[in-house]
Amino acid sequence: MDSSRSSICLTSVKATVLNLFGLEKSPGDDAANPAILELNGGKTIDRAVIYNPDAVALWLFEKYGEKFAPAIKASDLSVPLRSVMPSVTPVCFASMYSGVMPEKHGITEYKKPVLTCETLFDRMIAAGKKCAICSTAGDSISKIFLERDMDYFIYPTVRQVNAKAVKLIKKDKYDLIVIYNGNYDYNMHHNGPEGRKSLRALDKNIAFYSKLTGIIRRFYGSHRVFYGFCPDHGCHEIDGKAGSHGLDCEEDMNIIHFYGIKEAEK
Repeated sequence: MDSSRSSICLTSVKATVLNLFGLEKSPGDDAANPAILELNGGKTIDRAVIYNPDAVALWLFEKYGEKFAPAIKASDLSVPLRSVMPSVTPVCFASMYSGVMPEKHGITEYKKPVLTCETLFDRMIAAGKKCAICSTAGDSISKIFLERDMDYFIYPTVRQVNAKAVKLIKKDKYDLIVIYNGNYDYNMHHNGPEGRKSLRALDKNIAFYSKLTGIIRRFYGSHRVFYGFCPDHGCHEIDGKAGSHGLDCEEDMNIIHFYGIKEAEK
């Protein structure tokens, strides 16, 4: 596992996934993550599952490494990445899935308009791939990628979102599934990044990711699958022992991603 710091931006996610599927990135998009391309070895995948827990900072991984043990065990790589400014959820996920910086994709503040620029989902759909998003209602991922020829599964709770994601994998209908969980972010804002409820939510995120990789191995046996634990930004403590993010500071900008590739069973 490589946990050294990296200057690679989260905008690399779009080109990385496209490359793994054997698809070209668009001109102007950020380049694919070289560590993942090296892991992949020039092969192609036919399924991808991307799990997006909100606000999981690199410093949390560095301070509470034992909590992340299940994620490390379930993955092939741990890769520090750099977020974008302002480091707030709609800006960051728009950057992750469009492959470009905020000034280019158009979301430059905490607003949730439907993106009109090209995204990973658009490229996948154009290539004949089926995509699905599972998210809690009202959150950025449930809003900014709407109005595309793909399926949206939007629920009131994280529990419902995760249960649906598991069902989708078992049905084996989609080439790309993106899953959003905002429970750590919610608790962090109210109780601080290291509050008891916040760390409990982080544990749940890590446990679900570990479970998800097991479901992938069990029900995607015939597929070569890329999967990832991919947060959007970090967080820091503010007065009153609450939490926040959005600044150009190490705590908010440095994040940790975990990635893995499951080989197809012969």
